[in-house]
Amino acid sequence: MPASERVPEVGLNAFGGASGAPGGPAAPRGPGAPGDTDALTHGELTVKGRVRGASNTVLYCESAHRGRTVACVYKPVSGERPLWDFPDGTLAQREVAAYLVSEATGWGLVPPTVLREGPYGQGMVQRWIEPPGDGGEDGGDGPPQLLALTEDAEPGPGWKAVVEAELEQGGTALLVHADDIRLRRIAVLDAVINNADRKGGHLLPAADGRIYGIDHGVTFHTDDKLRTLLWGWAGEPFPAEAVAVLDRLTAELDGTLGERLATLLTTAETAALRARVHRLRETGTHPRPGGEWPSIPWPPV
Repeated sequence: MPASERVPEVGLNAFGGASGAPGGPAAPRGPGAPGDTDALTHGELTVKGRVRGASNTVLYCESAHRGRTVACVYKPVSGERPLWDFPDGTLAQREVAAYLVSEATGWGLVPPTVLREGPYGQGMVQRWIEPPGDGGEDGGDGPPQLLALTEDAEPGPGWKAVVEAELEQGGTALLVHADDIRLRRIAVLDAVINNADRKGGHLLPAADGRIYGIDHGVTFHTDDKLRTLLWGWAGEPFPAEAVAVLDRLTAELDGTLGERLATLLTTAETAALRARVHRLRETGTHPRPGGEWPSIPWPPV
């Protein structure tokens, strides 16, 4: 982006959400307040800052429409970094496709996301997720701990083992994630959309107690590219609600959902998606790491 068009940077906190964001409207509670999608799609988009540390251009914005202003992020296609294994200029479409699949599950795991024109051309616009407070003097539990390192050989109660990690200062520790149904639902979604980049920073605890997944640009590849920190349930049977979701997706992929995805993904990618859903339903278990592709994203957070 030319120097004359650069905007102020916004810092990232440890959970992947932003800190020090310009003043503006707080994100509404729940999967999306009525009118959010209209505001994101049709509103006047004003850039307020740039999120630091992202591999692609990520701009903090406000979208105003009919008296409603929604805080959001805008990722212009022109700011996407070329990748060797994904076609150029397709990451924004994949983000929108991930949102549509999330909505079809009924779990509301991805913030409202649309494809639209913006100040720097076409891009993905997604509702901003306001992080929870840190507890502090006014009480409250603060953000939930989703990932941790432990010196124990086995995870403690409420935790799931991911991998043994080598520490910079020497030695090893066990990387674990919370045994949390909110994370488990995201793990199911990632298996469906073939997410190649589920880092810890892509899990956003919200002020309303929800956990959202973001950054779904490298998804829906035809090859198996699942890379995630949420391997703790690998090989375990899906809970009943996940089985019901897979059945629902199977039906919806042959209907309106499939039609909408066909405008965002290639024919081969939508066919691979259908095959993945069928395979997951047939096995009835969380997938295990494959041997031909790194199973842990780098950097992991």
